Amino acid sequence: MGDGSGRVTLWGIEVFLAVAEERAISAAARRLGVSPSAISQQLAGLETALGAVLLDRSARPLDLTPAGAMFRGPAQTILNAEAEARVALGMADLSGLTTLRLGMIEDFDADVTPRLLSALAADLRGCRFLLETGASHRLLDQLEARALDVVVAADLGSESADDGWREVHPLLCEPFLAVAPKGCDIGSLPLIQYTARHLMGRQIAAHLARQNLNYAHRLELDSYHAILAMVAAGEGWAILTPLALHHAARFRAAVTVAPLPFAPLDRSLSLSARAGVLQAMPGQIASRLRDLIATQVVAPARAEWPWIGDSLRVL
Repeated sequence: MGDGSGRVTLWGIEVFLAVAEERAISAAARRLGVSPSAISQQLAGLETALGAVLLDRSARPLDLTPAGAMFRGPAQTILNAEAEARVALGMADLSGLTTLRLGMIEDFDADVTPRLLSALAADLRGCRFLLETGASHRLLDQLEARALDVVVAADLGSESADDGWREVHPLLCEPFLAVAPKGCDIGSLPLIQYTARHLMGRQIAAHLARQNLNYAHRLELDSYHAILAMVAAGEGWAILTPLALHHAARFRAAVTVAPLPFAPLDRSLSLSARAGVLQAMPGQIASRLRDLIATQVVAPARAEWPWIGDSLRVL
């Protein structure tokens, strides 16, 4: 790399790493909550400071140049060191937090995530919040790579092998339910499956295999809204959780919800952070989340389906 002019900034490094992962300036802009022009400006400034071109902008998707690939590792190390330095400088609780990189599964998008962010923003007026949503396994991978500070995701069970690198704060246990069109018997309908590309779909498929059940199916979808829309239209039945029904609440009036017609199945959700790094902060956020989950998810579900009982509970 040749000598450049200007300065290398932490924000420029964070922008570079986001673009390197997303492989597109527009996607990185959405992830960081800024405009594509702001992303381009930061990249140009970083390249000027380093005296090297980091991205091949002619490639689709964007690709790293040899210089960019060389810089990516040190850039991640610098960003990791900055996050750890914030903790070392006395961040014993939420009051000293200046940046929070939060990963959440989409199940909480309807009410819980916005309310959590609003509450945290009211307490931490000097804090910048970066929210990432996605599949549980992807979010946990980003947590391990130090790209996120705190993650709320489904427990991976047998798929998890974290060797103690993270601390885990249990949040919710929820049962899987049978969801059918109003007035229809599931025995006469095909199963609309949740995709096996995600953990929840694999959990459902494994449970059906253990019960020696092989329901006819043609559709495998990765969207709660799409699944419930098709169930409401009479195209089949589905196996989903109370959170899925909460997330796509507009379809609830058109479906019937019942316990599974075979052995029960449940899943747990937890908040995870790197063990010992953020001190009291993960536990404080988990406490806030439990209160929100109790009022926004558990109480309404128990009121609508009293038979669900303690199978849906805050942990």
